[in-house]
Amino acid sequence: DGVHGASIVAVQAALTAAGAIACVIAPRPGPVSTADGESVEATATLENSPPVLFDALVLPDGSDGVALLARHGQTQEFVTNQYRHGKTILALGAAKALLDKAGITNTLASGQADPGILLASADTLEDGAAAFIAAVGKHRHPARETDPPQI
Repeated sequence: DGVHGASIVAVQAALTAAGAIACVIAPRPGPVSTADGESVEATATLENSPPVLFDALVLPDGSDGVALLARHGQTQEFVTNQYRHGKTILALGAAKALLDKAGITNTLASGQADPGILLASADTLEDGAAAFIAAVGKHRHPARETDPPQI
């Protein structure tokens, strides 16, 4: 609840058009009411969905929804594991706070930009979705791997 449904629907549509299968994961399964009156169906939960099984992650916009997600320990575990496995992550608007909480930046240890950590706002959603799809096409981003993992 409290996330921006329109941005989720838009990214899902872009992913589907590109041939991907998008899955909404939430703290509980079933319909999720959004801040803008949309309803999205969560088909999996943070508790029963191992992050390694997913190719990429989109974190939703909406400060109230992000605050709710931040209170779930499974959210940070999911985000951290997606990062450690070199997966592409797109944070929409307020969702950057979830990356911050997990200690994830969009910069590699070398100082270069991490091509697998993308940020977009409502104004840049279309370009952000396109960049996300291109980055997912690279499968993984091994340049962020460190031993031991930094986060």
